[in-house]
Amino acid sequence: MSDPGLQLTARLQRAGFLLDVDLQLPARGVSVLFGPSGSGKTTCLRVLAGLEPQATGVVRVGDELWQDSAQGLMRPVHRRSLGYVFQEASLFDHLSVQGNLMFGFKRTPAAERRHPWDHGLELLGIAHLLQRMPHELSGGERQRVAIARALATSPRVLLMDEPLASLDAARKAEILPWLEQLHERLDIPVVYVTHSPDELARLGDHLVLLETGRVRAQGPVLELMTRLDLPLAHGDTAAALIDARAVGFSALDHLGVFEFDGGRLLLPQGSGLPAQTPARIRIQARDVSLSLQMPEHTSVLNVLPATVVDIVEDTPGQVLVGLQLGNGTQRARLLSRISQLSARRLGIAPGVAVVAQIKGVALVR
Repeated sequence: MSDPGLQLTARLQRAGFLLDVDLQLPARGVSVLFGPSGSGKTTCLRVLAGLEPQATGVVRVGDELWQDSAQGLMRPVHRRSLGYVFQEASLFDHLSVQGNLMFGFKRTPAAERRHPWDHGLELLGIAHLLQRMPHELSGGERQRVAIARALATSPRVLLMDEPLASLDAARKAEILPWLEQLHERLDIPVVYVTHSPDELARLGDHLVLLETGRVRAQGPVLELMTRLDLPLAHGDTAAALIDARAVGFSALDHLGVFEFDGGRLLLPQGSGLPAQTPARIRIQARDVSLSLQMPEHTSVLNVLPATVVDIVEDTPGQVLVGLQLGNGTQRARLLSRISQLSARRLGIAPGVAVVAQIKGVALVR
């Protein structure tokens, strides 16, 4: 039987706020809780961790039942096998990096240890920091040590509450590649809170969109990013994500070649990637223009046939068009923002065959 993943059904009443959610999260990968401030993201983590004893509902991780209000079951915080990473690293200043890792490891009963204390060293690139004290670390290094300390407890689930929020842009760029390693190599669910579209695009596999304490939508990130009835598909950051694979590189033109179910893309990134390396590509709606026929002379490198799926009004004078690329079972979806005038002139409507001219692409992981 496959791992049932993580279940959180919770109701919590506070002054002026009601959390009422039903989450079903995958057994591995990064599930992102996304939404504006006050939507209930951190409160969900706190309920999972057992830090909200007034919350009613069910918390189940894999085959372990941690909470069931109907049965009167409430496993205390210290008996929930979880790692919790906060916005601030909160390391023990009197202990070295190794001492911080050993602290978490020693507090885990021997029978529950699935990994050695140094499980996170290679994963987070901190082996050279073991003898340093916390005050000798950069902000990014402190957060990597905090994550490694959480992993040293052999958790069944890793909770991360906006771990990059307190870092400047340079430190965020430093730590994001290490967080991507967690996505690729951890065999436990990671529940990650953020309001950053960039972190969502780079790290997320599963998405829970929260609004005022309720679930607006939940499902695979690639699907929800392009649903026209959801806010992520609107505004200046609206974009589609495509999971592709590297298939080659042109040294002459300095272009990487990536294939996906809907076709092939050329990117100015991708040199040195081995064949079949997975890659996630972001294409912003504002960078996709439409035509009714294949252009013969254009500087645009990525031109793909597509079919209009849906269309909605966006900002004044503009519409957002949902497109389908390819004909396979895992058909990719694309967004295009064009003027209302262009949509009328081209006769854009569901079912119309078009050509998508993609003026900008970015390799996000």
